[in-house]
Amino acid sequence: MNLPTPAGFKTGQACYHCGLPVPPASYYPVIIQGKQQLMCCAGCQAVAMAIVDGGLDNFYQFRTSNNERPSNQDENDHNRWAIYDLPDVQAEFVIPFDVSLKQVNLLLEGISCAACSWLIETHLKQNPAIKSVTVNLSTHRCAVVCDAGQPLSQIFQSLASIGYLPRPATDDQQQELIKRENRIALFRIGVAGFGTMQAMMVAVGMYTGATDFWLDFLRWLSMLVATPVVFFSAWPFFQAAWRSIRMRHLVMDVPVALAIGLAYLASVWATLTSSGEVYFESVSMFTLFLLVGRYVELRARHRNRLAFGNLAQLMPLTACCLREENGCETEQTTPLKALALGDKVRVKPGETFPCDGRVLAGESTVVEALLTGESRPVVKRSGDTVIAGTLNNQSPLTIEVTAVGAATQLSAIERLASQAAEEKPQQVLAADRIARFFIARLLIVCTAVFAFWLWYRPDHALWVTLSVLVVTCPCALALAMPAALSAATANLRQRGFLVARGHVVETLNSINRVIFDKTGTLTKGQFNVVKVTAYNGESLSKPEQDRLLGLAAALEQGSNHPLAAAFHQWTDAYKAEDIKQTTAAGVEGRIEGQHYRLGTMEFAGESLPPEIRDSLTLPDGHYSWLLLSGEQGALAWIALEDELRPDAASLVQTLKSRGIYVELLSGDQTGAVAQLARQLGIDDFISGAKPGDKLSHLAKRQAAGDKVLMIGDGINDVPVLSGADVSVAMASASDLAQTRADSVLLNDHLGVIADALEIARRTKAIIQQNLRFSLAYNVIALPLAAAGMVPPWLAALGMTASSLIVIFNALRLTR
Repeated sequence: MNLPTPAGFKTGQACYHCGLPVPPASYYPVIIQGKQQLMCCAGCQAVAMAIVDGGLDNFYQFRTSNNERPSNQDENDHNRWAIYDLPDVQAEFVIPFDVSLKQVNLLLEGISCAACSWLIETHLKQNPAIKSVTVNLSTHRCAVVCDAGQPLSQIFQSLASIGYLPRPATDDQQQELIKRENRIALFRIGVAGFGTMQAMMVAVGMYTGATDFWLDFLRWLSMLVATPVVFFSAWPFFQAAWRSIRMRHLVMDVPVALAIGLAYLASVWATLTSSGEVYFESVSMFTLFLLVGRYVELRARHRNRLAFGNLAQLMPLTACCLREENGCETEQTTPLKALALGDKVRVKPGETFPCDGRVLAGESTVVEALLTGESRPVVKRSGDTVIAGTLNNQSPLTIEVTAVGAATQLSAIERLASQAAEEKPQQVLAADRIARFFIARLLIVCTAVFAFWLWYRPDHALWVTLSVLVVTCPCALALAMPAALSAATANLRQRGFLVARGHVVETLNSINRVIFDKTGTLTKGQFNVVKVTAYNGESLSKPEQDRLLGLAAALEQGSNHPLAAAFHQWTDAYKAEDIKQTTAAGVEGRIEGQHYRLGTMEFAGESLPPEIRDSLTLPDGHYSWLLLSGEQGALAWIALEDELRPDAASLVQTLKSRGIYVELLSGDQTGAVAQLARQLGIDDFISGAKPGDKLSHLAKRQAAGDKVLMIGDGINDVPVLSGADVSVAMASASDLAQTRADSVLLNDHLGVIADALEIARRTKAIIQQNLRFSLAYNVIALPLAAAGMVPPWLAALGMTASSLIVIFNALRLTR
């Protein structure tokens, strides 16, 4: 409300929220922590009141900078967010997890410090429908996991009410943020480089005999060119240092900011008083070297993000849809967002597939290297599936759309990659703690060094202290682990091994036991019917075999289990109703009024008379056998055969040669599992294991001290994948298995598992090299700097060089 100016109003008083001047004719008060604070406008007043009413007024105590002034808008204009409740609009930035949860990805304007992150997360979590909130300060991204039925307009309105303007986090906007970050970094380097060159030219005159008037003139000129370097180029160091001090969390920017600030202030004082020494050229050079090192790190981070974190940029903007018009099929250029399930799309040679789909017509080779790491083109024929983002190589293909937008495999890979990038492994967290410990002790050492030189040679005290601050800044120590882990993750991604959790590379080094699932893991999961016999072993006629296979196909209709694909050629014979699937057991349903079961001997024989059930035995131990039973009794044994993956045997032998125990843990029957174990040379195997059995076996191994790598692909593997120390889901795995696994094998090459273990070993070695180098550098540099043997500019060069050495050493892991 706009009221008359109160008594005691001070002209030019700053708005408590945004820092802009409060107009003399305005009065917008808010009581914050028991004290009245004035705002400049109704917008700031509304935002401040929303913060206070939510019990979040501590935000103002911990923020490190003023907030942005909210845009002027009608208070009744909350309906402007209603557009984001439309499903078509949500397709780009909302990810459905399941029927009950979804994730909303947003970009927020107005974030300025860590307190903003706290405010956003705390404010949104007051809504019981919101399960989790994650804010990334560097990218301004916000991920909100909430109930599937939660209207997005309420989330947008809630964020706007506390002064943060939300926008959908699309790839275009993320790329714009990356470009802006790169542009401002280069601008800061340019200003620092120009200032450094000019300051060094002026320093030549000062150190070669300039006296009296000319010495003062050159000092003022040096201060003139160094000031933009300090207040623009070096400003991020001051911001980060002040933020960390306010949050009581020391970071490596604290000694950097102290060195730059103290050197600049001392030089300004010496210039104003015409006494002492000036360090403007050292300040400028120090800032330049630091910025160059940070920029190299920035580019490496962006390169890794582009390698696997922004895969959606591979997608075309339009697709060539086939439409029926007047009985003829015509091609129409359709925006990618307008594609729908079931549409027919033609993809020409050299074009990227705009969606996941099934080939209807044509034969061509497809390059899937960017997604699976497979460099050789893969032949695609009618009935095969194609993945969005891959490249058609030879001939036109007509495909049927099976998934678009966030539902594609490409989007799923991007989500998993982003999730891994945001998780910090325990090694990195430990390095952060060591760096904070080191910084605290460094500040104590610097105080002691300054006190000694102030007593011994006061004119050297400042620059010696600055050298100690700079040369021992633990930048290399803090970069040693993240740089190596990031490079290793990028290398694995290129090989088709997608890391979805931050701890994977670290934990792979301690793995001493690998447990394989059978179907779809060690085998291809492509079953074929090889034999049909009566339950008592008698042979059946061909028409009778086809009838029984038709019954089995009807029961398997609609199932995504690998076994179901073996019955596709008999699917039109019968129609089943009331189908019910039992995990790791079988399927049952009604066909023409009769109840049938198909599955394991125990499951299918459950409804049989005891005398028949007790007499059942598997025909042999070479195949996977399914029993078909009905109300009239046991009907037939159906033998299925699965093809072994060509590199399964070599992987098992490689693991055993490295001293890693190998187990086979399968829900299949004893005979087929034992046969496969003998074929691969696996001594330990368990068959007929249900999901609960697998999990209890895993827990038993872990209780004995084993670190377990679990590799599987089915829904029945989800519990054990979630419980393993490291889990790998195959490319053909169910969506649920892939989301619960720590990593995903994007191609069909099991040998990549051995590569991952080797890269993890190399990563550990590189990290140890980086840590040893960082510690050795600091141990050697500290006494030299404390002894006054290292000038500030050389200290800056040494610290930057140590950081670059660590980064380039880590980049060897990308090869």
